[in-house]
Amino acid sequence: MHHLKPLWRFNLGSMLFTLSLMSVNGCGTKTGSDLVDGESQQIDSVYVVTEEPADAIPVGIAKESVEGEQYLSLVGTIGGSAKPFVDGIAAFTIVDPKVPSCAGEEGCPTPWDYCCTQNQVKDNIATVKIVDSEGVPVASDARGLLGVKELSTVVVSGTVKRDDTGNLSIAATQVFVKPSK
Repeated sequence: MHHLKPLWRFNLGSMLFTLSLMSVNGCGTKTGSDLVDGESQQIDSVYVVTEEPADAIPVGIAKESVEGEQYLSLVGTIGGSAKPFVDGIAAFTIVDPKVPSCAGEEGCPTPWDYCCTQNQVKDNIATVKIVDSEGVPVASDARGLLGVKELSTVVVSGTVKRDDTGNLSIAATQVFVKPSK
């Protein structure tokens, strides 16, 4: 008798490839990386709030003071590496606004990687993961979902925790995007 591989095993690779293409390409959605400087975009997302939380604290202070898990609002600037956005889910890193990003005039092609101030980033960075009401990470590109891009300043609200090695993360349910200066 001829043994057939289960169909789900055979097609899993092509299915994952197709899903990854769909998440990268979207369906005509304008993403944050498509935005031209100064262009505004109306974002209709349940995760974006229109009022800035008054009690937000900078990432660096939270990194020093957070014990266990607690609900907080953090303020930070998207960046910390050449690729601060995570592919496949609405996640990214933010850096405390007190840490200066590199200037294009300094010959830095990706100022959001903080290459000229990288020694300050370690103590002033957090990972943001946008989660739904069940706490499940949102499978969407954060740029399109939130209307953000590298060096956007955001206030994220959610459950913050610091792990045993000192890394700070937030499972955010709300994001306020500060207007560009």
